[in-house]
Amino acid sequence: MAAGWSRFALRFAQFYQSLSVNDLWTPPQLRKREWMFVPWGDRSVDRHRGFNTQSELLNYLQQRGPHSSFHSTAYYRSPNERKMLEKGWLGADLIFDLDGDHLPGVSDADFPGMIEKIQEQAWALWSGFLEPEFGISREHAQFSFSGHRGFHIHVRDPALMGLDSNARREMVSYIRGEGLEVDAILSGTDSGWMSRIEIGKRSVINKLQSIAEGSSESKLFIDEFHGLLNNNQTRSTQKVGKARIKNLAELVTIERLERLDDDHNLSVFGKDTPVFWELVKKDNSVVLGTAGETDENVTVDVKRVIRWIGSLHGKCGLRVTEIPFERLDPDGSNPFDPLNEAIALSGGNNASVTLIRDDVTARLNDTEVSGSVGDVFDVDDAMATFLCLKGWAEITV
Repeated sequence: MAAGWSRFALRFAQFYQSLSVNDLWTPPQLRKREWMFVPWGDRSVDRHRGFNTQSELLNYLQQRGPHSSFHSTAYYRSPNERKMLEKGWLGADLIFDLDGDHLPGVSDADFPGMIEKIQEQAWALWSGFLEPEFGISREHAQFSFSGHRGFHIHVRDPALMGLDSNARREMVSYIRGEGLEVDAILSGTDSGWMSRIEIGKRSVINKLQSIAEGSSESKLFIDEFHGLLNNNQTRSTQKVGKARIKNLAELVTIERLERLDDDHNLSVFGKDTPVFWELVKKDNSVVLGTAGETDENVTVDVKRVIRWIGSLHGKCGLRVTEIPFERLDPDGSNPFDPLNEAIALSGGNNASVTLIRDDVTARLNDTEVSGSVGDVFDVDDAMATFLCLKGWAEITV
């Protein structure tokens, strides 16, 4: 919890007090959802809550002004029961969580840069996998900015709500490219992954050549590849160091590439050939968020909670915000800008803040802060809340 949190708890309370029932979005089948709330301070999480109406939910919010608000992705006969087995699981939405904190080679200290990359990933997930390959219809999908470091895609197709964890895990593995054999893909019929392998091969080769040449982007590419190869690794899996990536880059010669084009089964990079193909797969996969304290992916867990659209995120003060489908594509004519449109706390008093973390960059609307420990900035209420809740700054006294 951020230092001096009482200031921000008051701002959250004022926000919820300003709402009416008509301002609230609630998930379908409200009465079958479990709700969970994180209070301010050191009080325990309040969960196993159920609401029958939006008015009941609004009353709770206005009385408590919570730090963070969640509802279950699952539907239950009795969501108020405290034991999961007694709730009566009826099915669950299919949720895809993209978290910028998991992106390899991307620093979470550069907030605008991180958001830009994860927004690209959200569009790639939908346009490259969910709609064309899984046949998920737009009418069954809802898109949202998580309020902090990523994006959520909620799928509410009745035909998919009964999927168990194993079926959902298979979807995640396919999207990540886990367990896919390059030889089988390139030798088979046309498929989404066949195209991805061809595109990824050229992309990885260009980056490896840049590393070998020692270009200005070489460190960036090394960090990216290191993150890709070691992301979500288990203890039993051998990690790939940066020295090995540099060695692979030195092996990328025209002769070897020509041989690889003639026969993709050749080990033209010796013992590092499997590393090359793993990079090719991961270069065109999507990095899905994990379920916090466990190794299970958010998509796989059929009894998780997800941030409620319309609530404030207690780790930065931005609002969890729905994104119209036509604005999901970051390269579209009118892309959604979370660093502008998710600002909910405005109009409060300006503040002077002192940075307590090095090399941070933040932008909200037209206000940008970039600096290191000790730097002082006069900012508006939204930026002060953002920086302090993230633990990047403190109010200057």
